[in-house]
Amino acid sequence: MKNTKLDQKVLSLLEKKITLIRTNEGGIYLVGPVNLPVNLYGETVKFQWYCWLNCKEVTDDFEKVIEKLTDLNLAEMQQSSVLVYGDFEHGDDALIRMHSICHTGDIFGSKRCDCGYQLKESMKIIVEHGTGALFYLANHEGRGIGLFSKAMAYILQENGYDTVDANYALGFVNDSRNYNDAIHVLKALRSKPVSLVTNNPKKVEALKEAGLELSGRKPIWGDVSEYNRNYLETKINRSGHLNEDGSCCND
Repeated sequence: MKNTKLDQKVLSLLEKKITLIRTNEGGIYLVGPVNLPVNLYGETVKFQWYCWLNCKEVTDDFEKVIEKLTDLNLAEMQQSSVLVYGDFEHGDDALIRMHSICHTGDIFGSKRCDCGYQLKESMKIIVEHGTGALFYLANHEGRGIGLFSKAMAYILQENGYDTVDANYALGFVNDSRNYNDAIHVLKALRSKPVSLVTNNPKKVEALKEAGLELSGRKPIWGDVSEYNRNYLETKINRSGHLNEDGSCCND
């Protein structure tokens, strides 16, 4: 039988770790920080982990929020995360990475893309820099088409389609990703300027349009191989990603 009353000790431990960020669409519940030691290239690095949940119905009564979680099948819903390193709130110079979830690259270590490399490398860059945050964004698989559709897109790519045309053939746009929630969370965690680790000018534009002050952009190319060369070239030639020198096909 479901426990209808939350233990007050449990509530007191959790409610001070939950922040409500109100948005025009409802609210974002941000939980954290949580101490998270991470194995990064054979060394243990201590990050602070946050996770967030987007809700249309919001309340300041966190007890009701926590009690309602058991009625939601969150295991079938993706939630996004933030890994924070150093004094992210107050540090004068911080790096951030908006990283889209990639099941095949991040988990399996697929060489068909550079996502797994970018995930680990951006974490390393942030640690070496001294302070920053990696936003790990759910619902971004396959540039927003989902894992099952991505598998079908891969089949098309094995038969002569590039990344963009495979998405089009399945009825999707090239890139449907949205960064609004991540930007709300970023604003809640830090008010000072940030530098963005990315090759994608659309991410830069999204932050600028939201009124965030950027102090720079750091490219993140690497792990080029026979398996992902066409994929990377398509990123530049058709999706507008920037080369290491900052140039693009449209320049």
